[in-house]
Amino acid sequence: MKLRRLRWLMVSFMSVLVGLALVRPLGAAAKWVVVHQASSGLVVHRSSMRRVNNSRVHYVKVPKSYAHVKKTSATHEIKATKGKAVTFKTKYLLPYPGKNGQRWGNPQSIAISKSNYMYIVYCPTNVKNRGRIVRFDMALLAKLGVDKSPKVLQSAYVKHHGRYSASQKRIQKAIKVGPTFTTGHGQSLAYNYKTKALYMWRDTEKSARVPTSMWGVIQHIDSKSLRPDRAVRFRLASGGMRVPGGHTLAFDKSGNAYFWSNPGIGGYVYKGKISAHHVKFRLTSQILRHIPGTRIQSMGYNPVRHRLYMVSDGSIASFPTKRLNGRGSLTNGSFEWSGLSPKRELEGLAYDSAGHGYLLTNHNPEVLVANKY
Repeated sequence: MKLRRLRWLMVSFMSVLVGLALVRPLGAAAKWVVVHQASSGLVVHRSSMRRVNNSRVHYVKVPKSYAHVKKTSATHEIKATKGKAVTFKTKYLLPYPGKNGQRWGNPQSIAISKSNYMYIVYCPTNVKNRGRIVRFDMALLAKLGVDKSPKVLQSAYVKHHGRYSASQKRIQKAIKVGPTFTTGHGQSLAYNYKTKALYMWRDTEKSARVPTSMWGVIQHIDSKSLRPDRAVRFRLASGGMRVPGGHTLAFDKSGNAYFWSNPGIGGYVYKGKISAHHVKFRLTSQILRHIPGTRIQSMGYNPVRHRLYMVSDGSIASFPTKRLNGRGSLTNGSFEWSGLSPKRELEGLAYDSAGHGYLLTNHNPEVLVANKY
């Protein structure tokens, strides 16, 4: 009996230790689980890679200074001046300032769920590697007439004579504000169309585009509390190749996850799966000779056209997801590309379930909707 009891005590003690290793504090009243994945999260077969001369895509250098809108309360347009024709027009002028005077002036990514909720990640410039998620009920905003007058959303938290009007209070009910947490750069929030879950990288940086470590961390976001409730920490290393994790993320309708990078020799696209306890990405077998621009800003997925979108400032390229299967079958004809003007900072691109594209921009934070898929 004593031996059995001793064994039971040892097992219980080890269980407590494992639990302590997995739990990380999120705030004063919340804890969340971090799974430390032992195996590598990356598969690479460099010998099978080939170059794709996607000359339809043109490289756009980051401008010395971004275009800033002059009339911040007016609607705006961003048009393709080269390549595939598309026009983005203001859908929402985002609230500024935010609730209780919060700094919502630096949006970094956007995601849209099947339930017609729009999620925006804000990373204030006065703090480092931290931000919050704000959720907007697009259906309710439409009922309140925000689609016809975007500026009423922009001033939702601007008091008049020390108080909010009745219409402002109604608009505020369509907005849910999450707590601050460690976001990293913050430009990777994405919606999984299959599992209806939100994920993002926790890509903390020492300075702009310089990661703090070579570990990858994927956070699952609770759609109600708007904060992480679990994460997977893993290594993206294989065959002598080490990747510090992604800055972009997108999911297709089958639940496959994607991100893209520029290691200096062309565009790399990664495809994988993310679950509660395991992450695995494969470097797809095609090197894109031409990438859309200097800055890797976002990756989007259109659930109607089944295309992935690579976003840089003033430049968007896309291709069909099925062309990544197996060893890949991308050709120049697989690509569509648009060069946009004015050259504003493009922070994110998300699509709703009907295939409408929503473009998130900075320097007057706003969301613009495309006139075509």
